[in-house]
Amino acid sequence: MKRKKRLAKGIESLKRQIEIHKEKLKKAVEEGQEELASYYVKDIARLEKEEKKKEEKLRREQLIF
Repeated sequence: MKRKKRLAKGIESLKRQIEIHKEKLKKAVEEGQEELASYYVKDIARLEKEEKKKEEKLRREQLIF
């Protein structure tokens, strides 16, 4: 039970972080900061990949119980 709750909380945290990074990306693009924008694009992709992994783990946990 704790593992499911922890995974769900982690997924929500990642979603918030992705939204924050998307806002920062938009601001960096508007200000013409290409290097910073590039960083945010890569980091958003990394966070989305991590979110999918956690969602898959959560699905497997739900199938077990």
